Order: sequence, then C-alpha cells, then structure tokens
Amino acid sequence: MTHALTTYHEAVHAALHLLADDMGYEIPRHADTLQKRTYLRALMNMRGPAPLPDGYPEAEAIVLDTERDRRGTVTWEDATASSTHPRIALWRGDITRLQVDAIVNAANSAMLGCRAPGHTCIDNAIHSAAGLELRQACADAMDERGDGPSGFPTGEALLTPGFHLPARFVIHTVGPIVSGGLTQAHREALARSYRRCVEEAAAHGLDTVAFCCISTGVFSFPQEEAARIAVATVSDFLESAAAGADDLHVIFNVFGDRDEALYRALLGL
Repeated sequence: MTHALTTYHEAVHAALHLLADDMGYEIPRHADTLQKRTYLRALMNMRGPAPLPDGYPEAEAIVLDTERDRRGTVTWEDATASSTHPRIALWRGDITRLQVDAIVNAANSAMLGCRAPGHTCIDNAIHSAAGLELRQACADAMDERGDGPSGFPTGEALLTPGFHLPARFVIHTVGPIVSGGLTQAHREALARSYRRCVEEAAAHGLDTVAFCCISTGVFSFPQEEAARIAVATVSDFLESAAAGADDLHVIFNVFGDRDEALYRALLGL
C-alpha cells in the first residue's frame, strides 16, 4: 500500500485487492463496500496457509478490529451463572463476541478452518473473525506435531492465539462424527474433547473458557446427549483436584432455542 489507511472502507478495499491479486482472482469493478466485504471473507476462507502479501495484515487488522468493536464484547458477568454449578454459566449469542481467556472451536481434522466460502459453521465464523494469521498458526502447529495425512486426532485439543478475536486464545478440538447410530465410542470421544479442552485451559493458567456445542452441527451428534456429556464432563473436571481447576470458569455458549433449553435444564436455570 502506498498510503496509510484511515477508514474501514479503505481497508476493506485494500485487503480485498491485495488478497485477490495474490490468489489470482478478479473483483467486479463496481462492487460496493458490503459486496467487497463478502468477497474478502470468501477469499479469506479459501486461502491456504502461506506468507501474506505486504500490507495485507495491516488492512485486515483495521477491518476485523472495527467489526469486533461494532459487535461489542461479552464477558463472564454477562452470562447467566448456574445455581447448581457456580463456576459454570450459559450465554446465547455469537461466540466471536466473547471476551474470555479462550473460546473453543469445533474444528475438522485438517485443523485449518472451514474452507467453504461464507459457510455458517462455527469453524468458519471463528477463523473469519480472527483473521488469516489463525490459519497459519494452526498450520505451523500441525507441522510441529507431525500428525500427517490422518490429520488432528479426534478428542484432542490445540491452543493458539486468538489474534483479532476478543478472546486471547482459541482451543481447537475435533469432535466425533456420528454417521448412523450413536455409539459408546462416540460418547467417549465427545467427553474426551471436552475434558482435553479444560485440561488445556488449566495447564495454561486460563480463568475463563467458553465452549460451543461440539459435534452437534454437521457432525450430527444428537443435541440432548451432547449437552448431557458436556455438562457432566466439565462439572467433573471443575470439581476435581486437577492442577489449575480451582480458578477455571466455563461458559457454555449456545446459538439456538433447542440447545438453550437443554442447557438451561441441565444447569438449573
């Protein structure tokens, strides 16, 4: 870029054209800012991990930080604490608004974010709000782990920075995919995902972590059973003598009516 960016509109335009030129795409000439922002998200979703074009990180930062400020942030105090589990709370809304130590991302085994342009899954939403540095951080971590073509193991957890999210960190986990009937192996794998996430949070001295509803979307885990496993697993960990568990607080983040009703019942709300 040849001059300092001063407005959101300039930053959207600059980020889009830098990324489009880098990826070999042509942008319609007469697109307005909203259309350009849609194209930008699509390219962000599609682009693989690689060094970013000069000037792009600065433009992306203006776009994502402005949008974060417009959405506003939510903290533990805004959630509804459980009467039966005082260190567990419920909040319904956009998980990318949560200003906590870490939010949990329901990732896929590639661990590089959803690559479908504009997809509505949680993985896409988190990567789109955090920025392309998150995909690079995940790629670097996967290279360091050496998981190979099989990808990230189901039921494990990986912590990365949150970049442009209000959350300091993202804990990525791959939940089980339910194809056909629900099995005990599915239940155990989901419980392991929740347990490994809180273990990772405690190991890094985090005080607040917010969970999405792992595996209940396109991974097809039944919502009622998933909620029961989530609350039981997290409650058991918080009540244990595990290192770091004493100060940890957990928010269950939900987005729809069904999940909200399930968690309210389980948490005595």
